[in-house]
Amino acid sequence: MLAIQRIMKLAKSTCILLFVFITANLFSQVPSPGIKQSKSIMLKGATIHVGDGKVLANGAIAFEDGKITLVLSEDDLKKVKLKKYDTIIDVSGKHIYPSFIAANSTLGIGEVESVKATLDFAEIGTYNPHVRALIAFNTDSKVASTVRTNGVLYIQVTPRDGVISGKSSVVSLDAWNWEDAVLRTDDGIHVNFPNMIQRHGWWAEPEPSSNNSKYDEQINELKKFFTEAKYYCDAADKQETNLRFEAMRPIFTGKASVYIHADYVKDIIAAVNFSKAFGLKKTVIVGGKDSWKVTSLLKQNNIAVMVNRLHDLPGAEQEDIDQAFKLPYLLQKDSVLFCLQNQGDMEGMNTRNLPFLAGTACAYGLTQEQAVASITLNAAKILGVDDKIGSLEVGKNASIIVSNGDALDMRTNNIVLAFVEGRVVVLHNSQIDLYNKYMNKYNLPNK
Repeated sequence: MLAIQRIMKLAKSTCILLFVFITANLFSQVPSPGIKQSKSIMLKGATIHVGDGKVLANGAIAFEDGKITLVLSEDDLKKVKLKKYDTIIDVSGKHIYPSFIAANSTLGIGEVESVKATLDFAEIGTYNPHVRALIAFNTDSKVASTVRTNGVLYIQVTPRDGVISGKSSVVSLDAWNWEDAVLRTDDGIHVNFPNMIQRHGWWAEPEPSSNNSKYDEQINELKKFFTEAKYYCDAADKQETNLRFEAMRPIFTGKASVYIHADYVKDIIAAVNFSKAFGLKKTVIVGGKDSWKVTSLLKQNNIAVMVNRLHDLPGAEQEDIDQAFKLPYLLQKDSVLFCLQNQGDMEGMNTRNLPFLAGTACAYGLTQEQAVASITLNAAKILGVDDKIGSLEVGKNASIIVSNGDALDMRTNNIVLAFVEGRVVVLHNSQIDLYNKYMNKYNLPNK
């Protein structure tokens, strides 16, 4: 019932249907999606983090039919005559952000890592550009509801494994099914680029690295597939349809991106040259541990970087211990477009830590608003959805979060309101239920 109490304290005028909907959903294991917005809403009095670097103190934001219709600072509010809104919510002292976006995620296509039957992020085969992660996306994931409570409302659902894993899509975490969830279908194809150097052991007991003896063979095989696919797509007459090659067509025409997963400097350079050789118009480096070493090359070729999770060890013994933490700052300093992502162990559940990765980047060189952009507008630009989400601007989707404190700080992140396209998102999950259960057992205060 806490979610109801929070909103009732915030609202000056309320929509009865809104609260009936929330009440009905608090008792389900996986909250139902929000009801389509039918009443105009204004949030006023908060610090608005637009997402593009601007901050509006004591500002106001309004939305109707799922679209933002007004974003004003306190001074601008005094200069205009406002229309009458159905619901006005006073959020003074709080912070408003665009909904956070988790790029390169398996959330929704992998539930329990130790239970193979719940993992649906990889297909058999080496070259699978025709495989679509979107149709495997599970909107009833219990993990997703734990992520939404930290402000992550959109993800790029992404396949794994093989040389070409398949196609990713951008989806919301508030939907009945994958058809409802999709924001952008098949935004790009993911390529796991061969590594020149093979690393052995694990992080606690690393072993000496060695040259990849099959590197040339792997590169030639990848080039052969791309060459055949390009020839097929350029050919005027085709004897038969090849589904794998057909799936490659959007990357050659520039309608979709090629996400090349590569970490180390030689592999990144090789990936950039590979992209240029095949005339790929939209290329993104995913991972990019060494991307700070080749920023001029990336900028020159208009290549963005999806930076892997920052809470990691250095990639080499000679690097600074905080190298991973300050990577975003080094890219920002050299004007390379980047966003943050969270690939790795338990990445589904760890998606909830995305805002705190941005907080770490802020502590190691980024300004507060640059850190916000790294999980909002920058991510939207790289995913090709910045015309819809990523910043709080008139005409964009009303996908908004409201936090009691700084949403990038794990001590003050407390999301009290969230909207996807104007729909109220239920901020409740099974972890909150368990917390309250055992707090009740020992007569301690609930959340």
